[in-house]
Amino acid sequence: MLTESFTTDRSGLAPYLDELARLHPRLCPRQVLGVRMGQRAAELLQVAVPRRDKRLLAIVETDGCFADGVSVVTGCWFGRRTLRLEDYGRVATTVVDTVHGRGVRLHPHPRARDTALAWAPWAEDRWHAQLSGYQIMPAEQLLVAEAVRLEQPLERVLGTPGVRATCERCGEEILNGRELTDARTVLCRACSLTPYYVNID
Repeated sequence: MLTESFTTDRSGLAPYLDELARLHPRLCPRQVLGVRMGQRAAELLQVAVPRRDKRLLAIVETDGCFADGVSVVTGCWFGRRTLRLEDYGRVATTVVDTVHGRGVRLHPHPRARDTALAWAPWAEDRWHAQLSGYQIMPAEQLLVAEAVRLEQPLERVLGTPGVRATCERCGEEILNGRELTDARTVLCRACSLTPYYVNID
């Protein structure tokens, strides 16, 4: 069950939006959604953000500026191995507290775009209404949150830092326990499954 004991501090958006301004040429509604989702996840998991440690794991379901919004709040980044992409093409994120194993998945409320118009009637168009409205709407009108658990064990998702193997087919190094093995063979995922690329040499 998700706790509702915390409330979204909308005045706390500014530092995160300022950080996004350093990463992107302009602010957009999806960046704001990422920030609000990161804040809401932290509230529901009752974890202070942004994290400097690796307590939180964020999984985003689309790439682009939305993911940066999630990152600036949670402190989860690809380079820190605390951000993952499952590209479902959906503006959604799951944030997991790796200490307690609790997770929350968030996505925009189906009526969020229309509701934003009511919260920002001064906006010149729908895009600007979303940009402004998403910053001031109550979380319950903007987002849907659901308690979730990961389908795979957390240890499998996180991998094992420092573990190395060598693919017996292509000879490339495989990091963090990501190799696939059967009774006799160690393979990388590209050699074992269908790779995302095709060699043309």
